Amino acid sequence: MKSKKIIIICQAAMIAALYVVLTYVANMLGLANRDIQVRFSEALTILPFFTPAAIPGLTIGCFLSNILTQCMPLDVLFGTLATFLGAVGTYALRRFKWLAPVPPIVANTLIVPWVLRIAYGIPAAIPYLMFTVGVGEVISCGVLGMMLLHGVNKNGKNIFQVNN
Repeated sequence: MKSKKIIIICQAAMIAALYVVLTYVANMLGLANRDIQVRFSEALTILPFFTPAAIPGLTIGCFLSNILTQCMPLDVLFGTLATFLGAVGTYALRRFKWLAPVPPIVANTLIVPWVLRIAYGIPAAIPYLMFTVGVGEVISCGVLGMMLLHGVNKNGKNIFQVNN
């Protein structure tokens, strides 16, 4: 039992660390600061399909990424909330593989535009921001995330297996 808890903690920590690194890569390439933001780290939001350890891993990873990339406090709070809700939704829908990216896409599309408007003062209309955030999330979660899901599912079904 103790070994199982350690494995889950280690999985969550690795997911959080990977999320931070991938966020930095997207920022360095300028992909996270445009009208359509593509964060490679958002592809990881499909990992709750495989393990509940991904929920705290993604949440902590997003929180740390937002702090380390000097996001506004509201972005740290609500961006992390969007990632948490997306991760919980993906875990809840884990029986339906093709729906894995939908919760993070929806959560970010509904929450992040308001953060952009309120925290950063971006003057664009909320529907426009929802569109641009949604497109970025479809690319990050829908395309890259599903590629990751199929790669992990096909080549490493036991990666997230926890033995008792």
